[in-house]
Amino acid sequence: MAKTKTAYVCNECGAEFPRWQGQCSECKEWNTVSEIRLAPAAGNRNSRFSGYAGTQDNQVQVLSEIALTDIPRLASGFRELDRVLGGGLVPGSAILIGGNPGAGKSTLLLQVMCGLARRMKTLYVTGEESLQQVAMRAQRLGLPNDQLRMLSETSVEQICHIAREERPAVMVIDSIQVMHVSDVQSAPGSVSQVREAAAQLTRFAKQQGVVILMVGHVTKDGTLAGPKVLEHCIDCSVLLDGGNDSRFRTLRSHKNRFGAVNELGVFAMTETGMKEVSNPSAIFLSRGEEQTTGSVVMVIWEGTRPLLVELQALVDYSQLANPRRVTVGLEHNRLALLLAVLHRHGGLQMADQDVFVNVVGGVRVEDTGADLALLLSLVSSFRDKPLPKELVVFGEVGLSGEIRPVASGQERLMEAAKHGFTRAIVPWANRPKQSPEGMEVIAVKKLDEALAAL
Repeated sequence: MAKTKTAYVCNECGAEFPRWQGQCSECKEWNTVSEIRLAPAAGNRNSRFSGYAGTQDNQVQVLSEIALTDIPRLASGFRELDRVLGGGLVPGSAILIGGNPGAGKSTLLLQVMCGLARRMKTLYVTGEESLQQVAMRAQRLGLPNDQLRMLSETSVEQICHIAREERPAVMVIDSIQVMHVSDVQSAPGSVSQVREAAAQLTRFAKQQGVVILMVGHVTKDGTLAGPKVLEHCIDCSVLLDGGNDSRFRTLRSHKNRFGAVNELGVFAMTETGMKEVSNPSAIFLSRGEEQTTGSVVMVIWEGTRPLLVELQALVDYSQLANPRRVTVGLEHNRLALLLAVLHRHGGLQMADQDVFVNVVGGVRVEDTGADLALLLSLVSSFRDKPLPKELVVFGEVGLSGEIRPVASGQERLMEAAKHGFTRAIVPWANRPKQSPEGMEVIAVKKLDEALAAL
Protein backbone atom coordinates (compact mmCIF):
# COMPACT_ATOMS: atom_id res chain seq x y z
CA MET A 1 0.00 0.00 0.00
CA ALA A 2 1.47 3.34 -1.06
CA LYS A 3 2.22 5.78 1.73
CA THR A 4 0.24 9.01 1.75
CA LYS A 5 2.49 12.02 1.41
CA THR A 6 1.84 15.39 3.00
CA ALA A 7 2.90 18.92 2.13
CA TYR A 8 2.52 22.30 3.79
CA VAL A 9 1.12 25.13 1.67
CA CYS A 10 0.60 28.83 2.44
CA ASN A 11 -3.02 29.90 1.93
CA GLU A 12 -2.01 33.43 0.89
CA CYS A 13 0.77 32.96 -1.68
CA GLY A 14 0.72 29.20 -2.37
CA ALA A 15 4.33 28.58 -1.30
CA GLU A 16 5.15 25.00 -0.28
CA PHE A 17 7.31 23.93 2.69
CA PRO A 18 8.61 20.52 3.86
CA ARG A 19 7.30 21.08 7.41
CA TRP A 20 4.90 23.34 9.27
CA GLN A 21 6.05 26.80 10.34
CA GLY A 22 4.26 29.70 11.95
CA GLN A 23 5.27 32.38 9.43
CA CYS A 24 5.45 32.03 5.67
CA SER A 25 8.95 32.99 4.56
CA GLU A 26 7.65 34.13 1.14
CA CYS A 27 4.78 36.52 1.96
CA LYS A 28 5.67 37.06 5.68
CA GLU A 29 2.12 36.24 6.81
CA TRP A 30 1.49 34.45 10.10
CA ASN A 31 -0.58 31.28 10.67
CA THR A 32 -1.31 30.77 6.96
CA VAL A 33 0.57 27.47 6.44
CA SER A 34 -1.77 24.44 6.33
CA GLU A 35 -1.12 20.74 5.86
CA ILE A 36 -2.47 19.04 2.72
CA ARG A 37 -2.40 15.40 1.77
CA LEU A 38 -1.05 14.37 -1.60
CA ALA A 39 -2.64 11.41 -3.33
CA PRO A 40 -0.22 8.54 -4.06
CA ALA A 41 0.77 8.12 -7.69
CA ALA A 42 -0.83 5.07 -9.28
CA GLY A 43 0.71 2.92 -12.01
CA ASN A 44 3.66 4.09 -14.06
CA ARG A 45 5.36 7.12 -12.53
CA ASN A 46 5.61 8.69 -15.98
CA SER A 47 1.97 8.02 -16.86
CA ARG A 48 1.05 11.69 -16.55
CA PHE A 49 3.31 12.44 -19.50
CA SER A 50 2.27 9.51 -21.69
CA GLY A 51 -0.92 11.11 -23.01
CA TYR A 52 0.92 14.13 -24.37
CA ALA A 53 3.77 12.52 -26.27
CA GLY A 54 3.86 13.44 -29.91
CA THR A 55 0.94 15.86 -29.84
CA GLN A 56 1.09 19.03 -31.83
CA ASP A 57 0.53 21.28 -28.79
CA ASN A 58 3.66 20.03 -27.01
CA GLN A 59 6.10 20.56 -29.88
CA VAL A 60 8.47 23.51 -29.79
CA GLN A 61 7.29 26.21 -32.19
CA VAL A 62 8.39 29.69 -33.17
CA LEU A 63 6.08 32.39 -31.86
CA SER A 64 5.54 33.91 -35.31
CA GLU A 65 4.55 30.53 -36.79
CA ILE A 66 1.74 29.81 -34.31
CA ALA A 67 -1.62 29.85 -36.09
CA LEU A 68 -4.02 32.42 -34.66
CA THR A 69 -7.70 31.59 -34.83
CA ASP A 70 -10.43 34.01 -33.89
CA ILE A 71 -12.35 32.60 -30.94
CA PRO A 72 -15.85 34.08 -30.91
CA ARG A 73 -17.05 35.33 -27.54
CA LEU A 74 -20.40 34.27 -26.18
CA ALA A 75 -22.73 37.09 -25.16
CA SER A 76 -24.08 36.51 -21.65
CA GLY A 77 -27.20 38.60 -22.17
CA PHE A 78 -26.00 41.29 -19.73
CA ARG A 79 -23.94 44.08 -21.25
CA GLU A 80 -22.53 45.06 -17.85
CA LEU A 81 -21.28 41.51 -17.26
CA ASP A 82 -19.82 41.32 -20.79
CA ARG A 83 -18.05 44.64 -20.17
CA VAL A 84 -16.39 43.33 -16.99
CA LEU A 85 -15.37 40.07 -18.71
CA GLY A 86 -13.78 41.97 -21.58
CA GLY A 87 -16.48 41.51 -24.22
CA GLY A 88 -18.17 38.22 -23.36
CA LEU A 89 -17.51 34.63 -22.37
CA VAL A 90 -14.43 33.05 -23.95
CA PRO A 91 -14.76 29.31 -24.75
CA GLY A 92 -12.33 27.22 -22.70
CA SER A 93 -12.03 29.78 -19.90
CA ALA A 94 -12.50 29.34 -16.15
CA ILE A 95 -14.17 32.29 -14.42
CA LEU A 96 -14.42 32.75 -10.65
CA ILE A 97 -17.23 34.94 -9.29
CA GLY A 98 -17.00 35.86 -5.61
CA GLY A 99 -19.14 37.93 -3.29
CA ASN A 100 -20.67 38.25 0.16
CA PRO A 101 -23.62 36.04 1.15
CA GLY A 102 -26.76 37.54 -0.34
CA ALA A 103 -24.93 39.68 -2.90
CA GLY A 104 -26.73 37.94 -5.76
CA LYS A 105 -24.12 35.60 -7.26
CA SER A 106 -26.44 32.63 -7.73
CA THR A 107 -29.30 34.87 -8.86
CA LEU A 108 -27.19 36.54 -11.54
CA LEU A 109 -25.77 33.25 -12.83
CA LEU A 110 -29.21 31.64 -12.89
CA GLN A 111 -30.51 34.53 -15.00
CA VAL A 112 -27.53 34.24 -17.33
CA MET A 113 -27.86 30.48 -17.71
CA CYS A 114 -31.62 30.58 -18.35
CA GLY A 115 -31.00 33.09 -21.14
CA LEU A 116 -28.10 31.13 -22.64
CA ALA A 117 -30.06 27.86 -22.52
CA ARG A 118 -32.30 29.12 -25.31
CA ARG A 119 -29.31 29.54 -27.64
CA MET A 120 -26.91 26.77 -26.62
CA LYS A 121 -26.49 23.75 -24.39
CA THR A 122 -25.88 24.64 -20.75
CA LEU A 123 -25.45 22.84 -17.43
CA TYR A 124 -26.01 24.27 -13.95
CA VAL A 125 -24.32 22.23 -11.19
CA THR A 126 -25.49 23.05 -7.67
CA GLY A 127 -23.83 21.67 -4.57
CA GLU A 128 -25.14 24.00 -1.87
CA GLU A 129 -28.83 24.03 -2.80
CA SER A 130 -31.23 21.31 -3.84
CA LEU A 131 -32.76 21.25 -7.30
CA GLN A 132 -36.14 22.19 -5.80
CA GLN A 133 -34.67 25.33 -4.21
CA VAL A 134 -33.16 26.46 -7.51
CA ALA A 135 -36.44 25.76 -9.30
CA MET A 136 -38.34 27.82 -6.73
CA ARG A 137 -35.99 30.75 -7.26
CA ALA A 138 -36.36 30.56 -11.03
CA GLN A 139 -40.15 30.49 -10.67
CA ARG A 140 -40.11 33.45 -8.27
CA LEU A 141 -37.98 35.48 -10.69
CA GLY A 142 -40.14 34.54 -13.66
CA LEU A 143 -37.26 33.02 -15.65
CA PRO A 144 -37.69 30.67 -18.63
CA ASN A 145 -36.92 27.26 -17.14
CA ASP A 146 -37.79 24.89 -19.97
CA GLN A 147 -34.27 24.59 -21.47
CA LEU A 148 -31.76 24.83 -18.59
CA ARG A 149 -30.32 21.44 -17.56
CA MET A 150 -29.64 20.99 -13.83
CA LEU A 151 -27.37 18.68 -11.82
CA SER A 152 -26.99 18.27 -8.06
CA GLU A 153 -23.52 16.87 -7.44
CA THR A 154 -20.38 17.65 -5.41
CA SER A 155 -17.92 15.10 -6.84
CA VAL A 156 -15.64 16.72 -9.40
CA GLU A 157 -14.95 13.39 -11.16
CA GLN A 158 -18.67 12.68 -11.53
CA ILE A 159 -19.34 16.23 -12.76
CA CYS A 160 -16.64 15.96 -15.44
CA HIS A 161 -17.94 12.53 -16.50
CA ILE A 162 -21.50 13.82 -16.92
CA ALA A 163 -20.29 16.98 -18.66
CA ARG A 164 -18.42 14.89 -21.25
CA GLU A 165 -21.68 13.18 -22.13
CA GLU A 166 -23.81 16.35 -22.05
CA ARG A 167 -21.21 18.50 -23.90
CA PRO A 168 -22.45 21.89 -22.62
CA ALA A 169 -21.06 25.15 -23.96
CA VAL A 170 -21.35 26.90 -20.57
CA MET A 171 -21.32 25.27 -17.13
CA VAL A 172 -21.83 26.77 -13.64
CA ILE A 173 -20.28 25.30 -10.47
CA ASP A 174 -22.10 26.57 -7.36
CA SER A 175 -19.90 26.62 -5.38
CA ILE A 176 -16.25 25.59 -5.55
CA GLN A 177 -15.99 25.39 -1.74
CA VAL A 178 -18.34 22.37 -1.53
CA MET A 179 -16.74 20.38 -4.35
CA HIS A 180 -14.43 17.49 -3.51
CA VAL A 181 -11.93 15.22 -5.27
CA SER A 182 -11.83 11.56 -4.28
CA ASP A 183 -8.02 11.33 -4.37
CA VAL A 184 -7.62 14.01 -1.70
CA GLN A 185 -8.26 12.75 1.83
CA SER A 186 -9.61 15.91 3.46
CA ALA A 187 -12.95 17.59 4.03
CA PRO A 188 -14.63 19.72 1.31
CA GLY A 189 -13.71 23.37 1.65
CA SER A 190 -10.19 22.67 2.87
CA VAL A 191 -7.15 24.12 1.17
CA SER A 192 -6.23 20.89 -0.60
CA GLN A 193 -9.78 20.15 -1.79
CA VAL A 194 -10.40 23.65 -3.18
CA ARG A 195 -7.01 23.64 -4.85
CA GLU A 196 -7.40 20.27 -6.56
CA ALA A 197 -11.06 20.81 -7.49
CA ALA A 198 -10.32 24.15 -9.16
CA ALA A 199 -7.30 22.68 -10.96
CA GLN A 200 -9.30 19.75 -12.37
CA LEU A 201 -12.22 21.93 -13.47
CA THR A 202 -9.86 24.41 -15.13
CA ARG A 203 -8.09 21.57 -16.94
CA PHE A 204 -11.46 20.21 -18.06
CA ALA A 205 -12.46 23.64 -19.42
CA LYS A 206 -9.27 23.86 -21.50
CA GLN A 207 -9.57 20.34 -22.89
CA GLN A 208 -13.28 20.45 -23.75
CA GLY A 209 -13.54 24.14 -24.73
CA VAL A 210 -16.36 24.78 -22.27
CA VAL A 211 -16.87 27.97 -20.26
CA ILE A 212 -16.91 27.18 -16.52
CA LEU A 213 -18.29 29.77 -14.10
CA MET A 214 -17.29 28.95 -10.51
CA VAL A 215 -18.92 30.61 -7.50
CA GLY A 216 -16.49 31.41 -4.67
CA HIS A 217 -17.04 32.50 -1.09
CA VAL A 218 -15.35 35.52 0.47
CA THR A 219 -13.80 36.06 3.88
CA LYS A 220 -14.90 38.69 6.40
CA ASP A 221 -12.42 41.22 4.96
CA GLY A 222 -13.92 40.89 1.47
CA THR A 223 -11.25 38.76 -0.21
CA LEU A 224 -11.84 35.42 -1.90
CA ALA A 225 -11.69 32.49 0.49
CA GLY A 226 -9.42 29.53 -0.08
CA PRO A 227 -5.79 29.25 -1.17
CA LYS A 228 -4.22 32.04 -3.18
CA VAL A 229 -3.38 29.59 -5.96
CA LEU A 230 -7.12 29.46 -6.69
CA GLU A 231 -6.87 32.94 -8.24
CA HIS A 232 -3.73 32.00 -10.17
CA CYS A 233 -5.10 28.93 -11.92
CA ILE A 234 -8.32 30.52 -13.23
CA ASP A 235 -8.51 32.94 -16.17
CA CYS A 236 -10.80 35.61 -14.78
CA SER A 237 -11.70 36.67 -11.24
CA VAL A 238 -14.60 39.05 -10.59
CA LEU A 239 -16.15 40.20 -7.32
CA LEU A 240 -19.80 41.08 -6.83
CA ASP A 241 -20.03 43.63 -4.03
CA GLY A 242 -22.96 45.32 -2.37
CA GLY A 243 -24.16 45.99 1.17
CA ASN A 244 -27.31 44.53 2.62
CA ASP A 245 -28.83 48.02 2.93
CA SER A 246 -28.31 48.88 -0.73
CA ARG A 247 -30.11 47.48 -3.74
CA PHE A 248 -27.22 48.31 -6.04
CA ARG A 249 -24.42 45.84 -6.75
CA THR A 250 -21.04 46.53 -8.33
CA LEU A 251 -19.21 43.86 -10.32
CA ARG A 252 -15.48 44.50 -10.51
CA SER A 253 -12.78 42.53 -12.32
CA HIS A 254 -9.59 41.78 -10.37
CA LYS A 255 -7.93 39.48 -12.90
CA ASN A 256 -8.75 39.01 -16.56
CA ARG A 257 -6.62 37.31 -19.18
CA PHE A 258 -9.02 38.35 -21.94
CA GLY A 259 -9.77 42.00 -21.10
CA ALA A 260 -9.08 45.04 -18.97
CA VAL A 261 -8.64 44.83 -15.21
CA ASN A 262 -10.59 47.02 -12.75
CA GLU A 263 -13.57 47.18 -15.10
CA LEU A 264 -16.80 48.08 -13.31
CA GLY A 265 -20.35 46.92 -13.89
CA VAL A 266 -23.38 48.15 -11.94
CA PHE A 267 -26.53 46.12 -11.25
CA ALA A 268 -29.71 46.73 -9.29
CA MET A 269 -31.35 44.00 -7.22
CA THR A 270 -35.10 43.95 -7.88
CA GLU A 271 -37.99 41.58 -7.23
CA THR A 272 -37.42 39.98 -10.63
CA GLY A 273 -33.67 39.51 -10.20
CA MET A 274 -30.62 41.51 -11.18
CA LYS A 275 -31.14 44.40 -13.60
CA GLU A 276 -28.19 46.10 -15.25
CA VAL A 277 -27.78 49.85 -14.83
CA SER A 278 -26.83 51.42 -18.15
CA ASN A 279 -26.19 54.90 -16.70
CA PRO A 280 -24.42 54.48 -13.31
CA SER A 281 -23.62 58.19 -13.00
CA ALA A 282 -27.32 59.01 -12.61
CA ILE A 283 -27.45 56.79 -9.50
CA PHE A 284 -24.59 58.46 -7.69
CA LEU A 285 -25.78 61.99 -8.55
CA SER A 286 -29.09 61.94 -6.69
CA ARG A 287 -28.43 65.31 -5.04
CA GLY A 288 -30.95 67.49 -3.26
CA GLU A 289 -32.17 70.84 -4.50
CA GLU A 290 -30.50 72.76 -1.67
CA GLN A 291 -26.81 73.61 -1.94
CA THR A 292 -24.72 72.14 0.88
CA THR A 293 -21.18 72.88 1.98
CA GLY A 294 -18.46 70.30 1.43
CA SER A 295 -20.24 68.64 -1.50
CA VAL A 296 -18.70 68.44 -4.97
CA VAL A 297 -19.07 66.20 -8.02
CA MET A 298 -15.94 64.56 -9.43
CA VAL A 299 -15.33 62.51 -12.57
CA ILE A 300 -13.39 59.31 -11.94
CA TRP A 301 -12.26 56.72 -14.47
CA GLU A 302 -13.42 53.15 -13.91
CA GLY A 303 -12.06 50.62 -16.38
CA THR A 304 -12.97 51.97 -19.81
CA ARG A 305 -15.59 54.60 -18.96
CA PRO A 306 -15.97 57.78 -16.88
CA LEU A 307 -18.16 57.85 -13.79
CA LEU A 308 -19.62 60.89 -12.03
CA VAL A 309 -19.63 60.54 -8.25
CA GLU A 310 -20.51 62.97 -5.47
CA LEU A 311 -17.90 63.54 -2.76
CA GLN A 312 -18.81 64.95 0.65
CA ALA A 313 -16.48 66.36 3.31
CA LEU A 314 -17.17 67.60 6.83
CA VAL A 315 -14.61 69.68 8.74
CA ASP A 316 -15.45 70.50 12.36
CA TYR A 317 -13.54 71.73 15.40
CA SER A 318 -12.18 68.82 17.45
CA GLN A 319 -12.29 68.50 21.23
CA LEU A 320 -9.71 65.70 21.12
CA ALA A 321 -5.96 65.96 21.43
CA ASN A 322 -5.64 63.92 18.21
CA PRO A 323 -8.32 65.03 15.72
CA ARG A 324 -10.07 62.25 13.84
CA ARG A 325 -9.49 61.49 10.16
CA VAL A 326 -12.23 59.25 8.80
CA THR A 327 -12.61 58.24 5.15
CA VAL A 328 -15.30 56.07 3.53
CA GLY A 329 -14.57 55.10 -0.07
CA LEU A 330 -11.13 56.76 -0.18
CA GLU A 331 -7.67 55.78 1.01
CA HIS A 332 -6.93 57.08 4.50
CA ASN A 333 -3.26 57.81 3.78
CA ARG A 334 -4.25 59.86 0.74
CA LEU A 335 -6.31 62.18 2.96
CA ALA A 336 -3.38 62.78 5.32
CA LEU A 337 -1.12 63.56 2.37
CA LEU A 338 -3.55 66.06 0.82
CA LEU A 339 -4.14 67.81 4.16
CA ALA A 340 -0.40 68.45 4.37
CA VAL A 341 -0.40 69.82 0.80
CA LEU A 342 -3.36 72.07 1.63
CA HIS A 343 -1.54 73.49 4.66
CA ARG A 344 1.77 74.02 2.89
CA HIS A 345 0.55 75.36 -0.45
CA GLY A 346 -3.00 76.49 0.34
CA GLY A 347 -2.41 78.25 3.63
CA LEU A 348 -5.22 76.41 5.48
CA GLN A 349 -4.44 74.78 8.83
CA MET A 350 -6.71 71.89 9.87
CA ALA A 351 -4.57 70.34 12.60
CA ASP A 352 -7.25 71.06 15.22
CA GLN A 353 -10.19 69.95 13.05
CA ASP A 354 -11.97 66.62 12.70
CA VAL A 355 -12.15 65.63 9.02
CA PHE A 356 -14.75 63.21 7.66
CA VAL A 357 -14.87 62.23 3.98
CA ASN A 358 -17.52 60.10 2.28
CA VAL A 359 -18.07 58.95 -1.30
CA VAL A 360 -21.81 58.86 -1.96
CA GLY A 361 -23.24 55.56 -3.17
CA GLY A 362 -20.69 53.25 -1.56
CA VAL A 363 -18.22 53.48 -4.44
CA ARG A 364 -14.59 52.67 -3.71
CA VAL A 365 -12.44 55.32 -5.41
CA GLU A 366 -8.83 54.52 -6.26
CA ASP A 367 -8.39 57.06 -9.05
CA THR A 368 -5.91 59.85 -8.21
CA GLY A 369 -8.07 62.21 -10.28
CA ALA A 370 -10.20 62.66 -7.13
CA ASP A 371 -7.44 64.62 -5.33
CA LEU A 372 -8.47 68.09 -6.46
CA ALA A 373 -12.15 67.44 -5.77
CA LEU A 374 -11.31 66.27 -2.25
CA LEU A 375 -9.30 69.42 -1.47
CA LEU A 376 -12.01 71.74 -2.78
CA SER A 377 -14.68 69.95 -0.75
CA LEU A 378 -12.52 70.31 2.37
CA VAL A 379 -12.13 74.04 1.74
CA SER A 380 -15.86 74.40 1.15
CA SER A 381 -16.72 72.76 4.48
CA PHE A 382 -13.96 74.60 6.37
CA ARG A 383 -15.06 78.02 5.06
CA ASP A 384 -18.77 77.07 5.28
CA LYS A 385 -19.36 78.15 1.68
CA PRO A 386 -21.18 75.81 -0.73
CA LEU A 387 -19.76 75.08 -4.16
CA PRO A 388 -21.90 75.65 -7.30
CA LYS A 389 -24.11 72.68 -8.14
CA GLU A 390 -23.18 72.91 -11.81
CA LEU A 391 -19.45 72.52 -11.01
CA VAL A 392 -17.47 69.35 -11.71
CA VAL A 393 -13.82 68.82 -10.70
CA PHE A 394 -11.04 66.34 -11.43
CA GLY A 395 -7.24 66.38 -11.26
CA GLU A 396 -4.29 64.86 -9.40
CA VAL A 397 -2.46 66.97 -6.81
CA GLY A 398 1.30 66.67 -6.36
CA LEU A 399 3.31 67.25 -3.18
CA SER A 400 4.55 70.61 -4.45
CA GLY A 401 1.00 71.85 -5.01
CA GLU A 402 0.96 71.33 -8.78
CA ILE A 403 -2.17 70.01 -10.50
CA ARG A 404 -1.14 67.02 -12.58
CA PRO A 405 -3.09 65.72 -15.61
CA VAL A 406 -5.14 62.55 -15.56
CA ALA A 407 -5.97 60.05 -18.27
CA SER A 408 -8.93 60.53 -20.63
CA GLY A 409 -9.62 64.15 -19.71
CA GLN A 410 -11.73 64.85 -22.82
CA GLU A 411 -13.98 61.85 -22.18
CA ARG A 412 -14.53 62.99 -18.59
CA LEU A 413 -15.61 66.44 -19.73
CA MET A 414 -17.99 64.98 -22.30
CA GLU A 415 -19.59 62.76 -19.65
CA ALA A 416 -20.04 65.76 -17.32
CA ALA A 417 -21.55 67.88 -20.10
CA LYS A 418 -23.98 65.07 -20.94
CA HIS A 419 -25.34 65.26 -17.38
CA GLY A 420 -25.87 69.02 -17.51
CA PHE A 421 -22.76 70.40 -15.78
CA THR A 422 -21.74 73.83 -17.09
CA ARG A 423 -18.47 74.54 -15.23
CA ALA A 424 -15.37 72.43 -14.73
CA ILE A 425 -12.02 72.89 -12.97
CA VAL A 426 -9.42 70.67 -14.63
CA PRO A 427 -5.61 70.43 -14.83
CA TRP A 428 -3.91 72.72 -17.32
CA ALA A 429 -2.60 69.78 -19.34
CA ASN A 430 -6.16 68.41 -19.69
CA ARG A 431 -7.63 71.63 -21.11
CA PRO A 432 -9.59 70.81 -24.27
CA LYS A 433 -8.92 72.40 -27.63
CA GLN A 434 -12.65 73.04 -27.85
CA SER A 435 -14.81 72.98 -24.75
CA PRO A 436 -18.05 70.99 -24.81
CA GLU A 437 -21.05 73.04 -25.81
CA GLY A 438 -22.43 75.05 -22.91
CA MET A 439 -19.53 74.28 -20.55
CA GLU A 440 -16.95 76.69 -19.14
CA VAL A 441 -13.64 74.93 -18.50
CA ILE A 442 -11.19 76.48 -16.02
CA ALA A 443 -7.68 75.03 -16.41
CA VAL A 444 -5.31 75.44 -13.44
CA LYS A 445 -1.64 74.66 -12.88
CA LYS A 446 -1.28 75.12 -9.11
CA LEU A 447 -3.46 74.59 -6.06
CA ASP A 448 -3.65 78.30 -5.30
CA GLU A 449 -5.08 78.92 -8.79
CA ALA A 450 -7.83 76.35 -8.13
CA LEU A 451 -8.67 78.00 -4.80
CA ALA A 452 -8.77 81.40 -6.46
CA ALA A 453 -11.12 80.05 -9.13
CA LEU A 454 -13.68 79.27 -6.45
